[in-house]
Order: sequence, then C-alpha cells, then structure tokens
Amino acid sequence: MEFHDLLFQVGDLPIFSSALLQAGDVDRANLQKQLSRWTAAGKIHQLRRGLYTLAEPYRQKDPHPFLIANRLIAPSYVSLQSALAYYDLIPESVPQVLSITSKLRSKVIETSLGSFRYHNIQSPLFSGFSLVQVSIDQSAYLARPEKALLDLIYLTKQSHTPEYLDSLRLQNLDQLDMDWMKKTAREFGLKKLVRAVDHLFIIRDREKLSLL
Repeated sequence: MEFHDLLFQVGDLPIFSSALLQAGDVDRANLQKQLSRWTAAGKIHQLRRGLYTLAEPYRQKDPHPFLIANRLIAPSYVSLQSALAYYDLIPESVPQVLSITSKLRSKVIETSLGSFRYHNIQSPLFSGFSLVQVSIDQSAYLARPEKALLDLIYLTKQSHTPEYLDSLRLQNLDQLDMDWMKKTAREFGLKKLVRAVDHLFIIRDREKLSLL
C-alpha cells in the first residue's frame, strides 16, 4: 500500500484502525511495517496499538477529544468534570478528557492529541450515558449531566459534604433532572449519593433565588 492509497481509504475519517485496512488480500506484516514508517515520518499519529489518525496537513477532519477517548478504551464514556464543563455546569475548562470505564483499572493514556484519564466504576453503575453529537459529523458516548455529577460524587472522597459540593461552583442547575438524580441514587443503594443529591436541591434553589 502506498500513502496515497491510505489517504484514499481513510482521508475523510478522523480516526482509523489498522483492522480497517486489512480487508481483502492484504499482507498484514507489510502493512504494519508501512504504518510504522508513516508514524516515524510524522505522516500519521498512533493513538494506541492499531488506532491512528492522519497528521496535518493530510487530515481532513480533526478528531473530537471525546471521540478519541471513546476509541482508546471501549467500553467507556466521557463523564466527570469533562462532561460537566461540556454542559456548562462548571466554569472551568478541563485539560484532560475524563472518562468512566468498567473494563479496566483506572489509568492515564498520553497521546500526541491530548491526555486521557479513565476511572473504573462497578458494572452496575456503568449507565446513564448515550451517543451524543459533539461536532458536526462526530458523535461520542457521553454521560448525561446528572450522571456526570453522580459519577464525580461516587469517585471522590467526602464529596457528599456541603463544603465539597459548594466548592464545585456549580451553575446552570436548572438543566438538571433532580428527580432522576434522586431516583438513580436510591436505585444504586448508596447513601452517599442520596445525601449529596439532597444538598444539590439546596444549591439549585439558592441559584434560583440569586437570579430573581
């Protein structure tokens, strides 16, 4: 395979896998050597074993960070502060893309396109996310805003306390389905989450009063 053949096959894809290139009568060993050469030459970037993106100026579409996060580790979904910032629930931007997975232990993956941190969660709690369109032509698995907040509370020590919840400087809480949050916290059977949601009601009502 020549590089122009690669561009023809994957030029319009933000991310591609080596498996995609192995269809048909392809010498896999030779293909891997070519991918290694193109990586060394700076024509493509290897995100992890078998997963790549074209380098600029060959890349037609920049992969959204949330899409990269999904593809690096599967199954996973973007959550925690990354999702809260996406929904404008917190004022700060987040340098790392933070995700939830039930597949492996917590880890960080560094790539040429950013840093990606994964937090492990028990399988019964691996829910509350959906495929969301995050750019014109890209979609990624993303926690709903309520679940992103519950994930953060679940994974952080003493996060159910009023002091911690106030420190998050939450905003735009009117978009949260608080009844769903309370119902989900009770279904998970975690008193820590239930207590936190009770205080979130107070924070939401306080925000409403401040806007009057």
